[in-house]
Amino acid sequence: MDGFLNVLKPPGMTSHDVVAFLRKKLNIKKIGHLGTLDPGAAGVLPISIGKATRLSQYIFDLKKSYRAEITFGFSTDTLDKYGNIVEVTPVRQFTNDILENVIKKFEGNILQIPPIYSAKKINGKKLYEYARAGKEINIKPSTINIYEIKVLSYEIPYKLLIDVKCSKGTYIRALVRDICKSLSVAGYMSMLIRTSVGLFNIDNSYTLEDIKLDNYKLLDMDSILSLPSVYLDYIDSKKIMHGQCIENKYLFNTEKIVKLYNSDKMFIGIGNIRNSKIYVERLLFGAEE
Repeated sequence: MDGFLNVLKPPGMTSHDVVAFLRKKLNIKKIGHLGTLDPGAAGVLPISIGKATRLSQYIFDLKKSYRAEITFGFSTDTLDKYGNIVEVTPVRQFTNDILENVIKKFEGNILQIPPIYSAKKINGKKLYEYARAGKEINIKPSTINIYEIKVLSYEIPYKLLIDVKCSKGTYIRALVRDICKSLSVAGYMSMLIRTSVGLFNIDNSYTLEDIKLDNYKLLDMDSILSLPSVYLDYIDSKKIMHGQCIENKYLFNTEKIVKLYNSDKMFIGIGNIRNSKIYVERLLFGAEE
């Protein structure tokens, strides 16, 4: 069993919990996830199964989208509803112009400081480990890209619902923190749903109940790899599947990572074109697999 599975993670489970559930259900050890989703959040959690776990490093720049609810009035140390209250402020009504002007400031390439309660690692330790130990640590900002923020609804004056399209590495809790700071009001992320990760969309995701009932379908291993395709002839297929490099007579004037297909048009792995040759980068099927 090899491929990717689009799982709809329920709130209350960690990404690791979902992987453990799938290992038991599918009776396979080689299972991983593409990007952690907070335990309190729900939504799309892409899962790699079998040989697909060996392709994670070739899945580049998956854009993500989220639906988040901001509740104004107080903030927490975890930036969501599960933390301890650290600040309380009066709540006032915002005009549409104020909301739009503040939100637009966060679109584009911006610097963001990750939440102290997060799994991001510094010096080999996760940030939440420092937080739980009461240790202060200097957290450097990361560059992220917010492609779009859209206001869906405003329940005056307490709740704001937004959709966010962003790059990998974006923390929506931190975005909510910074939006509230710009509005000069305390607030926290009261709900989060991840609606897409690359080609994985919430509309075609599978619940854990679906998976229990075997009502799911795996995505082909090559289907989400945004790489050029090279279809090898019979001789070159045999050489590549034995780990040999071959002359590049397929894609010219280029040096890049590519998807390799044998003469039967079956996806067999990842190749690396350089110096007019194609080298094996990751072989999934073949004598040297």
